[in-house]
Amino acid sequence: MANTICKVPFKGTAEQKAKLDKVIAELKDQKGCLMPVMQKAQDIYGYLPIEVQKMIAEGLNLPLEDVYGVATFYAQFALNPKGKYRVSVCLGTACYVKGAGDIFDKFSEKLGIGNGECTDDAKFSLEACRCIGACGLAPVLTVNDEVYGRLTVDDVDGIIAKYN
Repeated sequence: MANTICKVPFKGTAEQKAKLDKVIAELKDQKGCLMPVMQKAQDIYGYLPIEVQKMIAEGLNLPLEDVYGVATFYAQFALNPKGKYRVSVCLGTACYVKGAGDIFDKFSEKLGIGNGECTDDAKFSLEACRCIGACGLAPVLTVNDEVYGRLTVDDVDGIIAKYN
């Protein structure tokens, strides 16, 4: 069964907080600064957990709901950490009609996580994506920057084992 959230605890450092505080100080007086601050915060932390959203809200003197609303509206923002190995299964049309949905489901079952989640040990994260431009190799997935094509559900165990 998939976790609803990643149980990896937030591990922000004093150095990261100092970087975020500097970004907020530099941008807070600019109109429309929320998105740039959030983008830089995600660059610093790798994702936008609630702890970071609170720092942004406090630093910009905004309600937390405003920050959370932007974080959940735009796909560029991640609320959960990414695993060391980021599995991205293409669910674009060419891949989907060749069985990518079943491959995604098999990864989800084997890793015990759903879309946008990471394993409790932060080793793997899983996401569905749209066309990655390798339609001739459909169905396709990537693990970090490595591309795997012409896959079947029988390939899933071997791919996971390669990174374990």
